[in-house]
Amino acid sequence: MISAELLNTKLKEQFPELDFEISEFRDELTLALPANNIVEVCKYLKTNPELEFIMCMDITAIDWSRRKDRFTVVYNIFSFKNNSRLRLKANLKNTDNKIDTVSSVWEAANWHERETFDMYGIEFNGHPDLRRMYLPEDFEYHPLQKDFPLMGIPDSIPLPKKENDR
Repeated sequence: MISAELLNTKLKEQFPELDFEISEFRDELTLALPANNIVEVCKYLKTNPELEFIMCMDITAIDWSRRKDRFTVVYNIFSFKNNSRLRLKANLKNTDNKIDTVSSVWEAANWHERETFDMYGIEFNGHPDLRRMYLPEDFEYHPLQKDFPLMGIPDSIPLPKKENDR
């Protein structure tokens, strides 16, 4: 298992100017960092021989709705070498809702970023194929945003016709 102290030391050595925060809760590490540093930090976490976070397990987001920085993008990564999970969190500016893609670091991030784009509307700069996964391309809403109505939006998507209606 990777300790918070080891992670803190490694990151301070590599990125002395980086403003980050490491927390630990129930043996789970979380690294909060600025969104504009996500790619370089992810590359380092993957390629450092002592860390080797080689698997991107998931990317999702949190919609805080009323906060100044409305969205937080959350990355869950794993190191087989150390049998350790690490959660990365990056807050997005309320007017921006964009972050650089990490699909160049982990290929699996491609699909996770597409799903996050589809459900939350967060754009991943430089993504090789950023398009919707579940909903039609012309659907203008993002269902996991807090302002999306619980009952959906009537007639926003034409539903398939029943076999008898054809």
